[in-house]
Amino acid sequence: MKSQFSKLLVATAMLMFLSVSLAASSSPCKFPAIFNFGDSNSDTGGLSALFGQARLPHGESYFHSPAGRYCDGRLVIDFIANSLELPFLSAYLDSVGSNFTHGANFATAGSTIRPQNTTIRQSGFSPVSLDVQYNEFYDFQPRSQTTRSRGHNLTCGVFEQLMPKAEDFSRALYAFDIGQNDLTSGLFLNMSITQVKAYVPDVLNQFNSIVKYVYNQGGRYFWIHNTGPIGCLPYVLDRLPIPAAQVDKAGCATPYNKLARFFNRGLKQAVVQLRKELPLAAITYVDVYSAKYSLISQPQKHGFKQPIRACCGHGGKYNFNKHIGCGGKIRVHGKDVLVGKACQDPSLWVNWDGVHFTEAANKRVFDQIVDGSLSDPPTPLKFACHGKQQQTH
Repeated sequence: MKSQFSKLLVATAMLMFLSVSLAASSSPCKFPAIFNFGDSNSDTGGLSALFGQARLPHGESYFHSPAGRYCDGRLVIDFIANSLELPFLSAYLDSVGSNFTHGANFATAGSTIRPQNTTIRQSGFSPVSLDVQYNEFYDFQPRSQTTRSRGHNLTCGVFEQLMPKAEDFSRALYAFDIGQNDLTSGLFLNMSITQVKAYVPDVLNQFNSIVKYVYNQGGRYFWIHNTGPIGCLPYVLDRLPIPAAQVDKAGCATPYNKLARFFNRGLKQAVVQLRKELPLAAITYVDVYSAKYSLISQPQKHGFKQPIRACCGHGGKYNFNKHIGCGGKIRVHGKDVLVGKACQDPSLWVNWDGVHFTEAANKRVFDQIVDGSLSDPPTPLKFACHGKQQQTH
């Protein structure tokens, strides 16, 4: 009788434990901050702070003025912040009007994972590679706390209200959206796809190192985007033309999309390895490629009329000219004339300026990834702090 009673107690305790565990894992995460690393797909003002503001018509649809984004409005990272009930992220490099209470954005347009042996004027790629972005974060973490404590005493708490709390660093969401430029930088140097593939393992090793560094600084919750279908972007299609037989039904360059998928397979394996090495981390791998390609291959399903051509640009098959970009002007009879004009209704276009998506397209990408259906593990954004309980290895 005692034996049966003991078994009953054990079973009851187990059920209670499971109930508590399930309840905990079903509770939405309360991320107090986001720290983002990336390129122009998530840059909210970094490059603009360094090299001058992204000019009009960038920002026209939502901000109604330039807002540091290479888009007519909001980016996926903006929708992520909004979904988590956090304000838009201030760019770490922007010294004017920034508020870092709920995180910071280290992403910079044109950035790569692997440092580039060139200047932005020569290649168009940023000197702020991922290792530099990490160094910025590494510096920001202690300095923000020094500033916060000094600010409380010297300025009636003003700086205290502009910096994150010390405990927020371990509870924050760490987002990564970078890698596209590592592929195109090689292609634009006339490397073959085989040659670009050859250096991808090194790029991914460097990515892994940065994630480990962030983890060692207390980061625990990681939201990692793979790279999109580069073969569907006008700036690639215009500069790297291919035979018609290698263009798919959506109008995209198959070889370049295969390269992106090759990178993504490697990134996914890199994430698997990171999970083994970082036992306390919850790492969500997000298949942004599929979300973006869906907009281009099935535009009507998502409410778009123009999937490939750029909304804002000048001339050519794709309304893209690398010499006269979105907002570009030419000199006519001594006067500047705007020729890089925006289309009438950007909400019907997927591509904004030949390189980046429109706000409407970014929103549809976000809508496809927020529920976790394109993630590994299939964890919704608001539950990304629980991912370690169900990740595949």
